[in-house]
Amino acid sequence: MKNLTFIFLFLTAFTFNACSSAANENNSGDVNAEGQVNKLTAESFQKLVWDYKASPQEWVFSGDQPAIIDFYADWCRPCKMVAPIMDELSKEYKGKVRIYKVNTDEQRELAGLFNINSIPALLFIPKTGKPQMSVGAMQKPAYVDLIKNVLVVK
Repeated sequence: MKNLTFIFLFLTAFTFNACSSAANENNSGDVNAEGQVNKLTAESFQKLVWDYKASPQEWVFSGDQPAIIDFYADWCRPCKMVAPIMDELSKEYKGKVRIYKVNTDEQRELAGLFNINSIPALLFIPKTGKPQMSVGAMQKPAYVDLIKNVLVVK
C-alpha cells in the first residue's frame, strides 16, 4: 500500500510539474527577451511591432530586429505542432530574429487587425519593407526558407 501511495504522489507531482511549465515561453513581463518566444498583447504589440493607433494607414515597424509573429489558439492542433518549431528557431536565430506569439482568442483586436481567419498564421516582418503572411502549419525547413528569403537573415 505504501508503494502504491508513493507512486501516486510521484505521478501527481510529475504531472503537476509538467503541466505548469511552458517550455520556452516568456510570460515574465520581459516581452523582448532574446532566444525565447514571447507573448504579445495589444499594448506590447504597439510598443514592439507597430503602433497601429498612431499610424493606422501606414505600416511603420518599430522593432529592432526582423520578427515573426505566430497567431495561434490553445485549442488548435496545427498551432501546437508549430510551437516547438518556433521555440527552436528562436534559439537558432537569437540576436537576429525576434519571435512572438499572439493568442487569437485573447487578443481579438490584433487578430482582426490582420484579418486572421485561419490559424496558425505567421506574420514575417522584415526590418524594412512590408510584412508577409503565411497560413497553415509547415515543416521547419519551410520556415527557415522564409526567414532567409523574406526576412533576409543568414
